[in-house]
Amino acid sequence: MVCKNIKVVAFDADDTLWDCQGHFERVMQRLYDELVPWTDRETAALELFATERKNMRLLGFGVKAFTLSILETAMRVSRREMPAATIDMLLHECYTLLEFPCTPLPGVEPTLARLAAERRHRLVVFTKGELLDQQHKLERSGLQHYFSHTEITSDKGEEEFRNLCRKLGVKPGQMLMVGNSLKSDIAPALAIGCQAVYIPFHVTWQLEHADNIDHPQMVQIEHFEQLAELLCK
Repeated sequence: MVCKNIKVVAFDADDTLWDCQGHFERVMQRLYDELVPWTDRETAALELFATERKNMRLLGFGVKAFTLSILETAMRVSRREMPAATIDMLLHECYTLLEFPCTPLPGVEPTLARLAAERRHRLVVFTKGELLDQQHKLERSGLQHYFSHTEITSDKGEEEFRNLCRKLGVKPGQMLMVGNSLKSDIAPALAIGCQAVYIPFHVTWQLEHADNIDHPQMVQIEHFEQLAELLCK
């Protein structure tokens, strides 16, 4: 049964604790707007996705990788005809992704406060991306004091989950992973024997899309507050 014998609750950050993808979507829409003289919006989206997928191996995840993919796509699709002022505007829009407000999603802070007060579980953050960017977002959220440990990795696969369990001194079955991505939060956690709570977010980055999962050690909830009911019985 899910949420039994748990010692550590690990939380994804982006789109689990605060909205992140919504801000990236805003910049993507600006790119599609500016590419209208050269292509339609659907094709522009496909071109950006292809660029991000190509760059993933060398650039990984985060604002820097996204910025390079935005500018590369803009120049390629416009055949280098896009005005310098427009390129500069897109660059500025990407810079805003380093400073957007990380306001906790509804129910997040009261739930973390309740779990922290219960003192039944160790609360940690386990997220992927660029080190400084993720650290700054956690600071801007005002949530860092609820967590005893923060782990930021370039990716989140089975080996990264094993390393986290070893570092925290728990068996996989004693850790619960809470996140919005089936691909990087839920599937690898379940694969090594962790338990998982999946909280869908209203928008998912295309590179995080994955098939639905039906697993005895996973439960899906619709609202963050429901997590407290699972863990505080």
